[in-house]
Amino acid sequence: MQLRHPLLAAALGCALAAAQPAFAAINPNQLGARYDAGQTNVTFKVYSSRATRIELWLYQSPSGAQEVARYTLTKGAGDIWSGVLPVSTLVNTHGITGPIYYGYRAWGPNWTYSSGWTKGSSTGFVSDVDAQGNRFNPNKLLSDPYALELSHDPTTASMTNGTVYASGALYRNLDSGAVAPKGIVLKPDTQSIGTKPTRAFKDDIVYEAHVRGLTMSDGSIAAAYRGTYKGAGLKAAYLASLGVTAIEFLPVQETQNDTNDVSPTTTTDDNYWGYMTLNYFAPDRRYAYDKSAGGPTREFKEMVKAFHDQGIKVYADVVYNHTGEGGAWNPSDTGTYNLYSYRGLDNPTYYTLTGDLQSSWDNTGVGGNYNSRNTVAQNLIVDSLAYWRDTLGLDGYRFDLASVLGNTCQHGCFNFDKMDSGNALNRIVAELPPRPAAGGSGVDLIAEPWAIGGNSYQVGGFPAGWAEWNGAFRDVVRKDQNKLGSEAVTPGQLASRFAGSSDLYQDDGRKPWHSVNFITAHDGFTLKDLYGCNGKNNSQAWPLGPSDGGEDNNNSWDQGGVAAEQRRAARNGAALMLLSAGVPMVVGGDEYLRTLNCNNNPYNLDSSANWLSWSWSGDQTNFNAFVRGLIAFRKAHPALRPAGFYSAVDNNGNVMEQLRWFKPDGTVPDAAYFNDANNHAIAWRIDGSEFGDSASAIYVAYNGWSGSVNFSLPWPGAGKSWYRVTDTCNWAEGAGQVRTPGSEDAVGGEWTSYGVCGRGALVLIAK
Repeated sequence: MQLRHPLLAAALGCALAAAQPAFAAINPNQLGARYDAGQTNVTFKVYSSRATRIELWLYQSPSGAQEVARYTLTKGAGDIWSGVLPVSTLVNTHGITGPIYYGYRAWGPNWTYSSGWTKGSSTGFVSDVDAQGNRFNPNKLLSDPYALELSHDPTTASMTNGTVYASGALYRNLDSGAVAPKGIVLKPDTQSIGTKPTRAFKDDIVYEAHVRGLTMSDGSIAAAYRGTYKGAGLKAAYLASLGVTAIEFLPVQETQNDTNDVSPTTTTDDNYWGYMTLNYFAPDRRYAYDKSAGGPTREFKEMVKAFHDQGIKVYADVVYNHTGEGGAWNPSDTGTYNLYSYRGLDNPTYYTLTGDLQSSWDNTGVGGNYNSRNTVAQNLIVDSLAYWRDTLGLDGYRFDLASVLGNTCQHGCFNFDKMDSGNALNRIVAELPPRPAAGGSGVDLIAEPWAIGGNSYQVGGFPAGWAEWNGAFRDVVRKDQNKLGSEAVTPGQLASRFAGSSDLYQDDGRKPWHSVNFITAHDGFTLKDLYGCNGKNNSQAWPLGPSDGGEDNNNSWDQGGVAAEQRRAARNGAALMLLSAGVPMVVGGDEYLRTLNCNNNPYNLDSSANWLSWSWSGDQTNFNAFVRGLIAFRKAHPALRPAGFYSAVDNNGNVMEQLRWFKPDGTVPDAAYFNDANNHAIAWRIDGSEFGDSASAIYVAYNGWSGSVNFSLPWPGAGKSWYRVTDTCNWAEGAGQVRTPGSEDAVGGEWTSYGVCGRGALVLIAK
């Protein structure tokens, strides 16, 4: 490493990386900045195949001050630029006695290095982008893609001028060094993550939540802890009591949100959800009570331990399909792009570009694809996932717009191909082994199996090892409940979804638990609004809006505007999800019928209306009891959580059906009944004895008609009778609508007639 300060040359050594193996050990080159074992030296390593010069710039403070030193890194094998800096030099020469803040400046073919260059000058400039797609600009301080924490966001309440990070004729000479986010060199910490649960994924109930929104309105938590990792950990006991076994947080990797909620009049620029990742290793600093260097990392691990201590897995929603650098400022201007990190270090490596390499290729709708087919870009994905698993304690991940990770083309096209062994999806499975079917060590991998355009809609189309958000389950249930007479849904379609969607997952060896069944998600209506709104209303005033975008086709219906009917519909939706084979996902707040007054795209609302409420009405408390009771019922009955598609083979090789379907008259439906969209009632009986279930049989009847239907009950088993666990109809509404074990109501035996109300569901057990 060459020195800008020659007198220090003797004090520094060069650390050249070995050639980078593909598909090898986790972060074999030790990219990033790290102390050695004795904490006497700090090694800096960064990748760039196209740079001609990279300099390390050091700072005493994160923002508002100029650098205290700059050093030139040395390029070694594998296109790794590196250098080693003694801690004594940092302290004695540069006066860095606290955290080490750092960033990089890079030169390349489109901006050549000249010793006459100074900050804010155009010396060496050739073009903002060249024919090879390079976008180097030394006026932009770049954060390390492997930094373990970032000091702050690009824009903050005190620094709102985002143009300083842009290229293009108007902005290329603006220097970002004093205000840009810096990497922070972390020393190892000893914060425990507790004992990781090893439960089989088939036995999980997932709860999707936002770290900040979970506790910001919770008066039972100290004000200083609300909205933080520490505060979230304090909700572990509640979630355990609800029956949740895995919490899935919306993105917790560093994103631009320091300027959120500064003024209710600027919500269009806010990013509450966090789907614009700036760094894939750093926990988002805004969610930390302790914002000192290392504080977010320690506090995140403390939160993970709190959930692990309650037996709850911790998942994170991760966004490897695009980054927070975004796309072109103007589609007609190929020169003006943000340069925060990846783009300024090696644009064609980290991003998928158009065929001429001048623009972003976009399957995400928010700025362009991450180059998930490039081995080096894949390295970063795998390395960061392993870091969150091994160091920060995560048990699994939900991958946003995961079809982009199945792309087989780097530039000029998009093609999803699950059979391509070199795509990111298959590499993740190979290097981060999924949890075995029966449980044990490993990670739970969940895909959002779609993106935008091309062949990116891939529900049921992911490779082995991947669970998926089952959008087909969501759509069929919503249509059947809310679109009677206008959408054709057959009993056979319902049966496929309730039994684990074998049509989607069985052909490639996957199982029912690879289907994550959901009715709602953070993206779209809440459960209450799904059954209480005929359409979106996103133009409301703060704090319920305004928001832009949002799906127009929600398959929602307000049930005629009758509140009791809306609650019944919500009970049905929750029941069908929790009684189906697969893994159910409950959205935070749906367990008490949270509403956003029909706003179905509140991504920008960091507001009280978008935070969970912990003060409930009587109806909300009753609904919470209903959800709590059904979760407990699901957990108590392994027959509802099958490892396979409800069939088994006995010792003689005979196939034994563990589930049987019934028409309301008690007879077995034929293909004509199953395939007729004019039929709107279906029932099924699960043989619990095949699962070692405490109930010898479970019976579920669902009436999708608007009027009551009588169901003739099937055989409950020798010497058995049917007992009612729950009836979702309005007459039964209340705190005890789901009976606890031993308090079920006797109903009768075979051929007993039971009237299920219109749009109602019935659950019985045999005993």
